[in-house]
Amino acid sequence: MSPTPPTPRQFLATAPPGTRVVVRYRLDGGFTDALGDLLECGESECTVRTRTSDVGIPLDRVVAAKQVPPAPPRRGSRRTPPASD
Repeated sequence: MSPTPPTPRQFLATAPPGTRVVVRYRLDGGFTDALGDLLECGESECTVRTRTSDVGIPLDRVVAAKQVPPAPPRRGSRRTPPASD
């Protein structure tokens, strides 16, 4: 029998800072995800640095969390080069 996986809260508490994570948590009327680097995890809240901001997430609202692979490299501009005369 395989070992029991950690709860989302246990995972976040033991993951080292800098781990790329996705955290699903409850909001009024639904759920949302935070994808980014785990900055810290305290007794009642964890902080994830997303592409746009640092997000503080109350641990009592977390329903799922896991490590994810590094972000793919950003693509270059899709602009077409100027026509040569």
